[in-house]
Amino acid sequence: MSKVQNGGEQDYPAKIRQAAVALATWPGPIVIISHIDPDGDALGSTLALKRALDSLGKSTRLIIEPPRYLSFLVREGELSKPLSALPESCLLAVLDVEVGPRATGAPLAGAAKIVNIDHHGTNPRHGDLSVVQPSRAATAHMVKDLIDALGVAWTLELAEPCLTGILTDTGNFRFSNTSPEVLHAAGELIATGLDYVALTDRLQWRPQSYYPLLGKVMDTVEFPLGGLLALAQLTQAMRAEVGNGEDDSDDFVGIIRYAEGVKLAVLLKEKIPGQETKVSVRSRDGVSAQAVCLRLGGGGHVAAAGATIYADLATARRQVLAAAREELRDKGFTLKEDSARVVSGSQGD
Repeated sequence: MSKVQNGGEQDYPAKIRQAAVALATWPGPIVIISHIDPDGDALGSTLALKRALDSLGKSTRLIIEPPRYLSFLVREGELSKPLSALPESCLLAVLDVEVGPRATGAPLAGAAKIVNIDHHGTNPRHGDLSVVQPSRAATAHMVKDLIDALGVAWTLELAEPCLTGILTDTGNFRFSNTSPEVLHAAGELIATGLDYVALTDRLQWRPQSYYPLLGKVMDTVEFPLGGLLALAQLTQAMRAEVGNGEDDSDDFVGIIRYAEGVKLAVLLKEKIPGQETKVSVRSRDGVSAQAVCLRLGGGGHVAAAGATIYADLATARRQVLAAAREELRDKGFTLKEDSARVVSGSQGD
């Protein structure tokens, strides 16, 4: 494995203050972007930061395409279209992703300054100022710290997207990254008057076409590698059959993760038939989704990660099985094929 989970900033509060000063004193435009296929943390952290900077009178552009189930967070006219070139004297804020090919919405070249805020430990810390803190459960948690450092008063308009990011990356406080610190931060956001029950309910809404699509995906579920892996597929043909123009399927992998005995759950999503497959991975009990996806050229967290394989579904499946097999062996699991080799070798001695 070429990358490992890196530690966070040794003086995180000082780095957050440094980022706050850079943003607050920047005299020119500020462009904010995140990663492809944005989730609640990507949208929540960028939206909260934009609104905080707007309240300080800054000229900002947020370039992101949220999934349908998160679009309720966005006010009309709040998002900008992708840029082919950055404005002159622009500060580029890259959130929840490294400064690299997965950052989308604007070119990385041409920025007068790049500020990178991220909680993924595999982030290589490119840019003029990078703040990477894996101990924070979400980039939205870091943005909470950043807005506090900016001295902006918390409002419902700031708290709602920020809490959305935290809820997304902690699985509504069910994942292992749920810490006293993130619970305290969430409590402060709820104290603004935010209706926590209404927000968590709204985040579960899905279009009606989601459910027949879910049924088709569940029909593909298999349990290879001795039942330690749950694997499902979503094809473009399935989408066409249910007429689902919106892709709200990212949480399908979270459903199969709960199959008894499963340590790794994988959803293969056909993006371009025969050419591109998105891989979403979830894990438990010390098995690393991050390690699997790093082997596939992607990244993420230990419990949740992703990758893109530029190949057809069958090829992607073979590569995923190989990466999952390697990770399970590394974690000490004996697979049936390994046991068979041992028995065969013993009989031949």
